[in-house]
Amino acid sequence: MNQFTIKEDHGDELRWKLEQLSELTEEDFIRLLEEETFPIDQFFSYYRCAIMEIETKFRVLNEQFSLRGEKNPIEFISSRIKSYASIMHKLHSRQLPRTLDSIEQGLDDIAGIRVVCSFRDDIYRLAESFLRQDDITLLEKKDYIASPKPNGYRSLHLIVTVPIFLERETRLVKAEVQLRTLAMDFWASVEHKLRYKKDLPPETLAMLSNDLKRCAEQSADWDDKMQNIKDLLQG
Repeated sequence: MNQFTIKEDHGDELRWKLEQLSELTEEDFIRLLEEETFPIDQFFSYYRCAIMEIETKFRVLNEQFSLRGEKNPIEFISSRIKSYASIMHKLHSRQLPRTLDSIEQGLDDIAGIRVVCSFRDDIYRLAESFLRQDDITLLEKKDYIASPKPNGYRSLHLIVTVPIFLERETRLVKAEVQLRTLAMDFWASVEHKLRYKKDLPPETLAMLSNDLKRCAEQSADWDDKMQNIKDLLQG
């Protein structure tokens, strides 16, 4: 059983379903997530709270930079809770049981926050200031800007825990923070859309992959030039 309390008025049927999650088919599991509102809603509310906490921290940092007479480094912040289908796919690919405990312990990116910055150095300044806060714990850092993925993807990924303060308890919740420039975010958005065009011939997909990688390199060059212009103007 997972650690979340089940109210008595939800009955033995829900108790049984939660105990048998790992034995359900994929379709039945997704249907349970969609139809049984407790404790599923409670579980995902923790991640929504974590997103609110982290977004607030970045908005405060953005305000502090502007008060010092600097331009706001953050262009925009977006967030999402991972869909049930995506959760199921990850559990399956990692051969993890279909339980709430397994989701909480085995997946780091249920809550995702994307911070899009003007310049590349803003990414590292914001990340440093964010991680310096004593209630943020860094679990993992992946710098795909310094070492891009083979397809050209660039971003700074931080897996962290953040405390959320509830009525009767404080919980530590994991979240993934991605920091990118505008150019990195535009490229990643387009690449994500094209990646799911599965009805294209293999040779066309290969050609598009090569073109996208060249575009990623050109975007990185654009970031370099914009960063150089900023450094010259501030120097």
